[in-house]
Amino acid sequence: MTQTSESVTWLTQDAYDQLKAELEYLSGPARTEIAAKIAAAREEGDLRENGGYHAAKEEQGKQELRVRQLTQLLETAKVGEAPASDGTVAPGTVITIAFDGDPDDTMTFLLASREYASSDIDTYSPQSPLGRGVDGKKIGEDAEYELPNGKKAMVRILDVKPYTG
Repeated sequence: MTQTSESVTWLTQDAYDQLKAELEYLSGPARTEIAAKIAAAREEGDLRENGGYHAAKEEQGKQELRVRQLTQLLETAKVGEAPASDGTVAPGTVITIAFDGDPDDTMTFLLASREYASSDIDTYSPQSPLGRGVDGKKIGEDAEYELPNGKKAMVRILDVKPYTG
């Protein structure tokens, strides 16, 4: 089965191990803990006015969503270093763009899933409007993406390099 770069998330071994450990915790001990909270709250009586029960059920829903997200991410993850960039924007690359082609109004960011997000560099998802707009573009090309207000914005790709962590 061949995977496209869109469906692959490159992870370092440390990041993979950390996410795998989180999934194992959420799938095991955390499920037991939340089930116990729900059972204890259920014993308190009337569920319609039981804040503890509703809070525990909401926490359970968020936890199960995270389990599904992690499972999907780890199924498509590749451990190791992302392939070297040929100057084409792809997930796992650091991109420098100029807004409206203005070389003085630039931004550098990592195109990757939120699991890569760090305080060192801004991270944009490949599924975000900006991420979709720049993905597949080459250095020197223009990309258009939609702003939250519905207007279109134009950026020029100035630099693309592999993310080295």
